[in-house]
Order: sequence, then structure tokens, then C-alpha cells
Amino acid sequence: MNVYLAADFGGGSGRLIAGWLNESGGLCLDEEHRFPNVPVMHDGHLCWDFWKLFGDLKEGLQKAGQKYGSSIRSLGIDTWGVDFGLVGHDGKLIGLPVCYRDERTRGVKETVAEQLGVDHYARTGIQALDINSLYQFLSMGEPATWAPSVKHILFMPDLFAYFLTGEAVNEYTIASTSEMMLAGEPRWDAELLGRIGLPTDTLCRIVQPGTALGYIRPALAGEMGLGRVEVVAVGGHDTACAVCAAPLEEDSVFLSSGTWSLLGMELDEPITTPEARAAGFSNEGGVGGKVCFLRNIPGLYPLQRLMAQWNEEGNAPTYDVLLLNAEAVSPDEAVTFDVDDPRFTNPADMAREIQNYCRERGLFVPVTKPQLARCVMESLASKYAESIKECSKIRQKANTSNQPIRRINIFGGGCRNQLLNRLTAERTGLPVVAGPVEATAIGNILVQAVAAGEIAGLSEARELVRRSM
Repeated sequence: MNVYLAADFGGGSGRLIAGWLNESGGLCLDEEHRFPNVPVMHDGHLCWDFWKLFGDLKEGLQKAGQKYGSSIRSLGIDTWGVDFGLVGHDGKLIGLPVCYRDERTRGVKETVAEQLGVDHYARTGIQALDINSLYQFLSMGEPATWAPSVKHILFMPDLFAYFLTGEAVNEYTIASTSEMMLAGEPRWDAELLGRIGLPTDTLCRIVQPGTALGYIRPALAGEMGLGRVEVVAVGGHDTACAVCAAPLEEDSVFLSSGTWSLLGMELDEPITTPEARAAGFSNEGGVGGKVCFLRNIPGLYPLQRLMAQWNEEGNAPTYDVLLLNAEAVSPDEAVTFDVDDPRFTNPADMAREIQNYCRERGLFVPVTKPQLARCVMESLASKYAESIKECSKIRQKANTSNQPIRRINIFGGGCRNQLLNRLTAERTGLPVVAGPVEATAIGNILVQAVAAGEIAGLSEARELVRRSM
């Protein structure tokens, strides 16, 4: 039995999950370790506590080693996008990786727009967001002042792999979130790097998912009680791993549902038209040479904020009770708001912000908890429907497909929200397929199994998900 370990780091927590194929060809999962991921202040910036996370990873690996021993074949690592660490010429980490929620990039995008050129989106295919790696680099000052002390720029999954194996690479899917790579190609945009003055030798060679990076260093493996465990580059970006695990069919839309909603389609080629740029779609790297053509939508975050607010007040219902009562809210009270409006990004009082939005527009003002929850669900379903229509129009105008979108595959933690699934089906007029919940870890494990030759490729991996989940 080959056991594959998936280290899945999210913006709020991380976990180590073991996976293997059983005798009947089904996929089995076993969570070994779960831990929080809480940013810390360091040198005046909000940062990721990398060495604590690395320690949590080691603890999870040690637990897995005690349970599975020599059956462990490999480890894959995926994380959130855009963030990175700087490694000096002495091989040591310079400071801590800064969190994308830090305010150092505020206003940078607008300041450098002319410098980047009008063809920027057509080259990179990535939606220009303040959090992207490109603007983080530019917020650090002229590269000439800091780049000479840097040997490697490593995105978060690459950084973990480096301190496990000593190998410095940039994995394709995570590199695509930087806004510095040519759309759909495993190549850095050398012209862009020249414009901003970032030396190309600070970035590493780009490798595809499924590339073997080397074994965990013997001393480190011995410390954790492990044998020879290979580290394999998976879809380093968690979205790429999750899409890999989605049992997609032709002309279906994927929706990764969680704090953020990532809605789009898996394509063979990027779409970098002005219409795609105006609609806020990105062309992120996918597994198997695919492109994840997607739009970032604020997902269940408003509902999470409402629940946190009610918890602080000491009167929060359970999610199950809240959604059951939200189901019973009258259609006349089920109003919608624009989830993309910046006022909902991080308000002090989410309930009051939603109420003010409705009051200003002469809409019914939700007051009760079920009314507010239903308002969030209706607003998300409405945004999903709008985004799917835009996606379809963009594909048709770019002459990539005239086929209608036939269904939606919702995966991730949010796929358990049956009310949101039903409203999405009603708003879009499309059938909704829900699952798998653990899509990211599953995709991570499947890439390793393909690399090991235990699964033939992406199509067979998805068929395995259909059978197992």
C-alpha cells in the first residue's frame, strides 16, 4: 500500500491528511493533524508565523510516520496563493513571509499602472488585485535596494519544500498567482520583470505538478521517525488542487465554496481579452496543463462575520438551525446586496452594514438572524448567476466555445450548505452537483498518485473521486 501525505495550509488553519487506494480501487482519507494558522505582527507587518507552521508540519509528519511507517511514499504541499518568503545567500529565511492582508500594498497597483503598460493583462491573464505578489514586491521599494541580498524567492508551498529537501523551485500553479508569469505558460514574463527592475535570477525554475523535488533530508526525516519520503510538487495553489479533484464534465462550471468563492471553468487555453479583464476573470495555472479561468467572489465571509458577531454577543444559533430558519424566510424578505461592494470587505458590524445598504436603496431591511442569513445566501446565488452569464459571454466572444454551460460542481466546505446549493440552482437554472468537501487534500493526494504511476491521469483521478465520494 502506498500512503500519500497531503499538507494543506489554509489562511486560518492547516492539516496533514493521509490518503491511499484500497483494494477495491476506492480512495481512503485519514486526518493525522490539524492546527491553527494565525498571522503575527513582525517588524511592523502582518506576517505568517512560518517556523511555527513548519513545526506543525513536522508534528503531523511524525504522527503519520508512527501510524504508517515505511508505507509512506511521498508528501505534497499546497497553500493559499500570492504570498512568499525570501531566502538569503546563506540559505536562511529573511524575516517572515508577509501576509496578503497586510496594508503595505495599499495604493501600489494604481501607482504603477502606467509602468506596467496597457498590455499587462493580455500578457499575464491575471486579475490585478492589491494582494498579488507583484504589488507586494513593488511595495518593498526599488528591487535594487533589497534583491542583492536575496538568493531565492519562494512561494509558500515552495518554501516549505525547500526547508524539507533543500531544493529551490517555483511550482507552476502557485507561480501563476503572482501576476508575473505569462498566461498559460510555465515562463516568467521577462519583459515585465525588466520594467519593474526585479532580477530574474531571484526567481527559480518553474516546475509542473507531479515533479519529484527530492527526499526529505535524512537528518530531518530521522528527527521525525520517517524513512525515505519523497516530496512531490502538487498543485501548490490550493485552488488548483481542489479543481483537480472536482468530477467535472464537459461544459461544467466549478465553484470552490468557502470563505472565498472561486467560480470558473477549466480550459485548455487562457482567455486574455479586454472583456475577461473587465469582468475580473483570472487565468490561473491548473493541473495537467489546464488553465483555471476563474473569478474571485467574496464567499461565505459575510455569514462567517455575522456568526462571529452573534457569538460575541452570546446569542449565536448553530449553523444548522440558522440555515433551517433561513429556509423559511418569506421571498418578500429575501433581498440581495452586492457582495463585491468594498463596504462588506471588513466592516466593524456586518449586520448593520447590510441593513444600511438595504435602507439606502429602499429595500426590505433584514432584522432577524434568519433574514440576514437568507440575504447573504440570496446575494451569493445572484452573484454566481451573474458570473456564469459573463463567463459564457466571454467564451463565446473569444470563440473558445459556443456550447452552453450545462451544470455547476460545488466543492469545498461550503458545498454542505444545502440552502445555498438550492438557491444557486434556482438562480442559474442549472443542476448543481455537490462535493467533495475535502477537495483540496484529495487533489493533492491524486497528483502524487499520478506521479507514482498508480493512477493513469487526471481523467482516471476524477473517475476515482466519483466512485469514492
